[in-house]
Amino acid sequence: MTREALPEEFYQLMEDLQAVDFVLIELNLYLDTHPEDLEALKQFNTFAQQSQALRRTFEERFGPLLGGGKSFSTFPWAWKEPPWPWQI
Repeated sequence: MTREALPEEFYQLMEDLQAVDFVLIELNLYLDTHPEDLEALKQFNTFAQQSQALRRTFEERFGPLLGGGKSFSTFPWAWKEPPWPWQI
């Protein structure tokens, strides 16, 4: 799949995933210094579920995001198909 052939949904899902993962990083840092903040922990767990759902949706439609066994591959081996996540 070449960059030109990628549908708009590819970029929208990637953008949504990046935004949710950014929030998770920020909440993680906050919770490191405020571990008793129940509302922040609830937000963290909600965003973690959203991240997993977005990642699952993306990978079902466009292939794996993570190597090293952290993402499943379709047959044939999907990592040979560009663009790779770091190329977009």
